[in-house]
This record gives sequence, structure tokens and C-alpha cells, in this order.
Amino acid sequence: MSLMFLPRLSSIAAAILVPATLHAALPTPAEAPERAFLTGQLLVASPTMSDPRFLQTVILMVRHDRNGALGIVINRPLGDRPLASILAAFGDKDAAVSGQVRIFAGGPVQPDIGFVVHSAEYRRPDTVDIDGRVAMTSSREILRDIGNQRGPNKSLIAFGYAGWAAGQLEGELAHGFWFTTPQDGKLVFDEDRDEVWDHAMKRRTQDL
Repeated sequence: MSLMFLPRLSSIAAAILVPATLHAALPTPAEAPERAFLTGQLLVASPTMSDPRFLQTVILMVRHDRNGALGIVINRPLGDRPLASILAAFGDKDAAVSGQVRIFAGGPVQPDIGFVVHSAEYRRPDTVDIDGRVAMTSSREILRDIGNQRGPNKSLIAFGYAGWAAGQLEGELAHGFWFTTPQDGKLVFDEDRDEVWDHAMKRRTQDL
């Protein structure tokens, strides 16, 4: 997967990213149970999550394989910004773009890298398909398209990501720090961000 740099917003993201580690020792990959890969699923922090960076987070899993995992937190909004000012940070002064977009903290890893999670009807050459319904694009062109009303029907702009080395996420799942639920477009794009974790928890209760 090729990740391209979007404008630096690390000073905003740093306000909510508190360095911390999970308190429990995690099992090695050999000790972790075999689980299905979670690409396209939602990873939901359990009430026992002790790391403040992930407290009550819901993460869309973009990639999960034997080499590790990458996901984007979908319920940590940082605020709204004029789209033109984000493009201007590239030196891209497109006078035609208009409107404001909400910026999210996508995770504690590399908060100066930007991603746009979006509905799958929109595609560019660098678009990564996640599950046929949701995709991800990381380039300024998608921002320009959004500003000119040529972008995807649904989108979420995030800076930073959550990443796991091989076997690490499996170990955290084994310790009960996370549970999973199927991807739901309403949770990813439409629900009030303050309600996303609560709604995901209700889905978990209904599945038990």
C-alpha cells in the first residue's frame, strides 16, 4: 500500500494523543490464537481498554494479514477546517474549492499522514479497496474533487493511523482489549461521532 503525505496537522493531533502503553504483557505471536483476518471489520475498544489513546475508539480495519494490521480511528474528530486551507498547505491554491470538512485523528502513528476513507463508488489509481463498500485514498486530488463536488458520496478525512506488528493485534484481542463487529456505513460515516462507540457496544450486546 502506498501512503502519500497530506499537509502536516500534527500540532492539532498532538492535543489528544497521550503516550501510553497497554499495561498487560501480551502473548507472543506463537501464543496468540488463530483468528480470521479483520480487513473491513470494525475494531471496537472494550470497556477494559487502559490505553488512553484508544479509550472508547472504533477503528475501521484497512488491512490485516500475517505481517500486521493498519486501521483508521473513525470517532475522534479534531474539528472543522476550510477545505481550501488544507489544500493551501500543499501550496495548492484552488480558488474553486469551497466548504468545510471535519478532520479526524486516525490514530497515534504518524499523525502528519492523511487518509480519506470513503464510499467505494469513487476511485482513483491510488485508491485502496477495503471491502467492496468502503475504500481509502491518500492524495490531494481527492480533496480537490471533494471541494469541487466531484468526490465520493461519503468521506472521512483522518490524519494518523493505528498500526500493529505481526501478531500484536491477535495478542490484544486475546486479552480482551478489543472486540470486532461487521463494518457498517452508518457507523463509519453517518452516526453522531459521540454515539459511535455506544452504538457499536449495543451491537456487540445484541450479538452475544
